[in-house]
Amino acid sequence: MAEPAIRLRNVHLTLGRGRGAVHVLKGVDLDVARGESVGIVGPSGSGKSTVLMILAGLERADEGLVEIAGQDLGPLSEDQLAAFRGRHVGIVFQSFHLIPNMTALENVAVPLELAGHPDAFGRAESELRAVGLGERVTHYPGELSGGEQQRVALARALAPEPAILIADEPTGNLDGETGRQVADLLFREQARRAMTLVLVTHDPALAKRCGREIAVRSGEIRKTPPVVAERELAS
Repeated sequence: MAEPAIRLRNVHLTLGRGRGAVHVLKGVDLDVARGESVGIVGPSGSGKSTVLMILAGLERADEGLVEIAGQDLGPLSEDQLAAFRGRHVGIVFQSFHLIPNMTALENVAVPLELAGHPDAFGRAESELRAVGLGERVTHYPGELSGGEQQRVALARALAPEPAILIADEPTGNLDGETGRQVADLLFREQARRAMTLVLVTHDPALAKRCGREIAVRSGEIRKTPPVVAERELAS
């Protein structure tokens, strides 16, 4: 059996201290195959976005195994985690997180430069063209629509050619039609590049576009709903 892209075993995470402590993740187990697309759903506060933070190495588990692309994240220092993330994990957030005083090209190129890419700006321009922004490379975030800003954020996540793409409510700040366009682009690029995709969403239609859905409730992963399993068998 091929090594999974993502492997979580008995992952626990508590945030806060004393009486304010919240046991956010409670013994999470999860396997995601290479090239698979998984949608994580659940009510607000269930822990689904925290699962993504754990996968990206932005939160450290208190207990359990977090293995991403064959690497156990537990022993890594913060600098090693950042370097690993830069090579293997692309992240798209709901709020874009673009640097306002940098152009679209610079927003995509600067992380590549920091990682030592030999042609950061050429690579950045190529990725912006791939997401339909070839004519907007010199524009600043404030000059772009919400959908265009999310395309820049997606280009930035894709530019290092990560094995795993993580998306947290990637269409949450967009209107319905713009959200559908960004989702089309997201799934198109995931399939074209054979990446593993894990996304959190409140949108049932978006979750159903994934190969598998996972429900998170009160910090625990529930079994895949039968209707999803049937769809997978039919595909």
